Amino acid sequence: MPRVALVTYDPRPEPSKDADLPVLLRALREAGAEAEAVHWDDPDADWAAYDLAVIRSTWDYSWRADEFLAWTQKCASLTRLANPAEVVRWNTDKRYLGDLARAGVPVVSTSYIAPGESVSLPDTHEYVVKPTSGAGSRYAARYTPDDHDTAVRHLARMHDEGLTAMVQPYMRGIDVSGERALQFFGGGLLHASRKRAVLTPGTAYDAPKVAHPDLEPWTPSPSELAVAEQALAAVPDATDLLYARVDLVDGPDGEPRVMELELVEPNLFLFLHPVSVSAVSDAILAAAAR
Repeated sequence: MPRVALVTYDPRPEPSKDADLPVLLRALREAGAEAEAVHWDDPDADWAAYDLAVIRSTWDYSWRADEFLAWTQKCASLTRLANPAEVVRWNTDKRYLGDLARAGVPVVSTSYIAPGESVSLPDTHEYVVKPTSGAGSRYAARYTPDDHDTAVRHLARMHDEGLTAMVQPYMRGIDVSGERALQFFGGGLLHASRKRAVLTPGTAYDAPKVAHPDLEPWTPSPSELAVAEQALAAVPDATDLLYARVDLVDGPDGEPRVMELELVEPNLFLFLHPVSVSAVSDAILAAAAR
């Protein structure tokens, strides 16, 4: 009987927002596994007791990146970790978009401003500023050239916290066709979803945001699927990927571009795709058996 840890976080005093977790635990247990939800930073967790640890909802990791990455190394030394620690480390810093671009993957054009570097912001078009390590639109905001001073204060706040900023043109295609999330699990396409724009004009970078507005099922086009597969093929050491989410938006030419590649702790949106539960459970059990 395989032992599986579904790795999550402790959001106390708030309840967990991971609606997938109880669903997956039930499916794995019904399939005969000993499955448990375990907090990644639980000092008493015995990771060596599990055949597989699957990172599912470690949704506080970007606030504690160094600590989290140290945990991935420790956990991987004691059991099989999915996704692998090396892939997780690469994916926690969104400068990976540069790696994808150099590999020929169509991505949203991105520049980076590290603490201490000079600030240069667009003066001809709308743009987005956000940290290279972040989740749930944390510290992300949309600006026009007239918002230059506000954007500079935003950058100063991130730099004070040691965060590197990324600057991207605002992809107006999001306002028309939304952002599509293609979910892969066990080596193949699991399902896809679409959401509407998260960033609205005038919303402060530190204001609460709805991470997945108007989420709905989506059938990816052949071009969307091709770009997603191209992005995954460019991931270093990707042979042991258990899961992945590729977020796509339309560029000015109407063709899909990678906005983000989520290989750490993507929400699977199983409430939207209940038929995918068995496929996820089967893939986890197969990985635990290897």
